[in-house]
Order: sequence, then structure tokens, then C-alpha cells
Amino acid sequence: MSREGLGLPRGLGQARDYGAMSSTASTSDGNFGGFSPTEFISLSESIAANTIFVKQSWQFLEKANRTLGTAKDNQSLRDKINDIQSGTNQRIATTTKDLQRLTVVVRGGDKQQKLQVEKLTSDFKQVVQFYSKSQQSIMAKMKQVFLVNASQLDDQSASSVGGEIGASSAELLQRQKQIQQSLQFEQEMLLEREQRFREIEANVLDVNHIMKELSSITTQQSEVIDTIENSIGRTADNVESGAEELKTASEYQNRYRRKVLILLIIAVIIGLVVTGIIVSKLKS
Repeated sequence: MSREGLGLPRGLGQARDYGAMSSTASTSDGNFGGFSPTEFISLSESIAANTIFVKQSWQFLEKANRTLGTAKDNQSLRDKINDIQSGTNQRIATTTKDLQRLTVVVRGGDKQQKLQVEKLTSDFKQVVQFYSKSQQSIMAKMKQVFLVNASQLDDQSASSVGGEIGASSAELLQRQKQIQQSLQFEQEMLLEREQRFREIEANVLDVNHIMKELSSITTQQSEVIDTIENSIGRTADNVESGAEELKTASEYQNRYRRKVLILLIIAVIIGLVVTGIIVSKLKS
């Protein structure tokens, strides 16, 4: 069955593992305190790309789930399902670490960048929940198909044993040999079936652990944004208070200037009066 026939988007399973690369780059510089615009952009792009990758995997599982148990069902499809889940689970784990790193990096950024990180976290968390539900559904469907196939094999074995009545000794020996071979084959099938069950269960993501980590990241981001809003609020209050103080000081200064001007006018008037008196006395 072709990749396009299952609705698997082109490039799924072949895309670059942006998260793994960015995670390595982000932990190698050892700088966990300052804000790096380059690292912020790199982590943001890789998280967005991995979110799209997980969404494509979820869409593939949804379509593959409808194919299981039908005439189009085959081992190749099941192997592909296991491969997609293994790669996607690894991508989810890597992206979770990248989000943790990005939360640290963005502490030195502005409010817009912090809101961007919060949006990336919310989108990734939502698509992981969808993907996890598809995993649970497809695991149950694959187990159900295995059990149905096993029941059909058991019915075939029982019908072959029932045909032994009335057979000759040579035929009985031949049938007994066939039964032994059939039992050995069934035992091998049971072991293979058990191994398949373990593989199916192993591929199911521990979504509770991932959700716990993502919730912790979201809480940290909310606290940082609240801190910024409080700081902005305090700054606005300080600016308003400063403006009021400047206004009051300006009023005091204007009053002082008016008083000085009045005193100067009075002094000039007194000087003119005194000068007039002195001049009149001198003339007399």
C-alpha cells in the first residue's frame, strides 16, 4: 500500500528532526540566564515544525485506524504504524525539552515573545492530546484484529481434528503429524502475537507524564507574564504619580514667580515715590 493511499503526508518520517538539533545546540552554550534572539528563533521554528509533524502523524493514525481489519489491512501497514509511532514519540519527547529550554530563554525577552511561547505550548499540547487518543484507539483496534485472526486459526485446527474419525491407521499417523506441526505453528503464532502486543503497548505514549511537564511549563509562563503585567502596572502608576508631582511643582513655581513679580512691582513703585519726594524737596 502506498504512502499516499493511506493519506500520509509527503515527507512524514523523512523530515528533519529540528527538535533534536535545537536541543543539542541550546544546551551546549551553557548560557541559561541571558536572552539569545538567535536561540529563541531557532527553538520557536523547530517547535512549530515538530507540532506540524505530530499533527500529520495523528492524521495518519486516524486514517490507518479505519483501514485495520478490512481487506486493505496487511503487515506492511502495521509495521508502518509502529514506525510512525516510534518516530513521533521521540519527536514529542524532544519538543517537550525544547519548550522547557525556550521557557528559560524567553525570561529575558519582551511580553510579545512570552505570549508567542505560550501559544506554541498551547498548540503543541493540544495536538499531543489528539495524537494520544488516536494511539489508544489504534492499540485497541490492533489487539482486536489479532484476537479475531487467532480465533479463526483455532477453528481451522478444530475442524481438521474432527476429520480424523473413520480414517485408516496410515491416515491417522499422517493427521497426527499434521496436528503436531499445527500445534507447533500455533505456539509460534502465540509467541509472535504476545510480542506484537508488547510492541503495540510500548509504542503508546505516556501522555500523563508529557501533559504534566507541559502543564508545568504553562504555569511557569503564566507566572512570568503576570510578573511582566504587574511590572508594567507599577511603572504606569509611578509615571502617573510622577506626572502629578511635576504638575504640583509647576503650580508652586508659577505661584512663586507671581509673588516675585508682584514684589518687584511694589519695589519699583516705592522707589519712584521716594525719588519724587526727594526731587520735590530739592526744588523747594
